[in-house]
Amino acid sequence: MATVRKAVFPAAGLGTRFLPATKAQPKEMLPLVDKPIIQYGVEEAVAAGAGNIILVTGRGKNAIEDHFDVSIELESFLEARGKREQLAEVRKISNMINFAYVRQGEPLGLGHAVLVTRELVGDEPFAVILGDDVIDATPPAIKQLIDVFQRLDGPILAVERVPGEDISSYGVIAIEPNVRLGDGIYQVRDLVEKPPREEAPSDLAIIGRYVLTPDIFPALAATKSDRTGEIQLTDGLRELLKQRPIYACEVKGVRHDTGNKLGFLKAVVYFALRRPDLADKFADYLSSVNLQEFAGKR
Repeated sequence: MATVRKAVFPAAGLGTRFLPATKAQPKEMLPLVDKPIIQYGVEEAVAAGAGNIILVTGRGKNAIEDHFDVSIELESFLEARGKREQLAEVRKISNMINFAYVRQGEPLGLGHAVLVTRELVGDEPFAVILGDDVIDATPPAIKQLIDVFQRLDGPILAVERVPGEDISSYGVIAIEPNVRLGDGIYQVRDLVEKPPREEAPSDLAIIGRYVLTPDIFPALAATKSDRTGEIQLTDGLRELLKQRPIYACEVKGVRHDTGNKLGFLKAVVYFALRRPDLADKFADYLSSVNLQEFAGKR
């Protein structure tokens, strides 16, 4: 069976929720402590064996390319100043992966972003990682999906149970009730993009990790745009479901949705408290904050 060597990162969005911070820098480069959001996903892909990264970009995304490129000037400066730890960290970034870039001319949806990678992916299975979803998991979230893919030989979607009040923000799956594949593994019967709460077929929402097979590309090419003019990946998967089984895996780990401000702030706190060099002092600071005082100023 083919291994998953490539990971697609759709990163062409404008990041309007974070304006004005994203006016002149990509949302994907906003830092969680001292590491940009997208680097968490790239490191996850590399740890899972997918070291060939395909980045789907748009205008104003050059900072992402620069971040993962070699910086001779910076490395020379750090070496001259004897900053060995920082030098090793910077070199690790540029050495970890092989990068390829493709432009998505217009923001025409996640399905379209995947479709434009067709020539670069070729005829092999591949991962799709949505950088907004930063998942702290062991093994890495995408590796959990790859392991299921190796067993079932079919497309795998990451899912998570979400509260009813949030369900209409996600693609949601219906499962085959009589198929037993193991704890947290399901065969998909149907997929619905952002259903109203009362029409959702389950509480299993699709989150930002996929292992897909190359037959998704003709399925996406045959998928009609939705009312907003976008091609949704969920709709393309629904088209593919007519031809072959698709599976879902409940990922074990802690997911942060950094695509919204509150989720981003929670992620900063979480990862700061995971850092040995920051955890104690940061925890002391948090415990000293007078939340009642802040609540009174709202």
